Amino acid sequence: MEERSIAIDGPAGAGKSTLARMTANHFGLIYVDTGALYRTVGLFVLESGRDTKDAKAVAEMLHDIKVDMHYDADRRQRMLLNGRDVTDLIRTPQASLAAADVSAIPAVRAFLLNMQREMAVRYDVVMDGRDIGTVVLPNAGLKVFLTASPEARARRRYEELAAQNVSITFDEVLHDIILRDKSDTQRAVAPLRVADDAVVLDTTDMSLNECFLWLCNIIEERLGL
Repeated sequence: MEERSIAIDGPAGAGKSTLARMTANHFGLIYVDTGALYRTVGLFVLESGRDTKDAKAVAEMLHDIKVDMHYDADRRQRMLLNGRDVTDLIRTPQASLAAADVSAIPAVRAFLLNMQREMAVRYDVVMDGRDIGTVVLPNAGLKVFLTASPEARARRRYEELAAQNVSITFDEVLHDIILRDKSDTQRAVAPLRVADDAVVLDTTDMSLNECFLWLCNIIEERLGL
């Protein structure tokens, strides 16, 4: 039921996915990374060679896309694009910027909206993204908005990519973060914003464990889990 679900929103690199995954595992909930859905659509458009900002062309391509979300034996989310596992391919900076482009297209948001809502009907979920509390799950039992300075978020993303042996500089990651913030907050459809009833946490000077403990306390207090 949506009332027992948890919506976590925030800008790129705020720690949404990591904390949402840890929280889901801790409370035995299903984790849904909605950003992965948009990254998958963005990857499809990139691989086709089309412009990810061309709303008309992208909308026409949706008929050729089948996006599936599966969970492996360790409850880790895997993304399938037309039957192909693209879980790792969608984590590049290029896929991130493509996701920002396609997520601003109304047809793409409509294409993925029902899939996200159906997950919350079938399961008690922890769902993270940009508009979960404001659009996707407006009746979520708990809404959390995580944020942090652009520099702190870029540092986290840079360390994550470096661990995956991705060749990129910190300045490039920071530039991408700033571009993604601008795209997410200024898009006409479902822009990134804080839901009126969301609890806000600035994670700039907090460790991962401190954030996790804070989140667990809020969940136990609000939802009694």
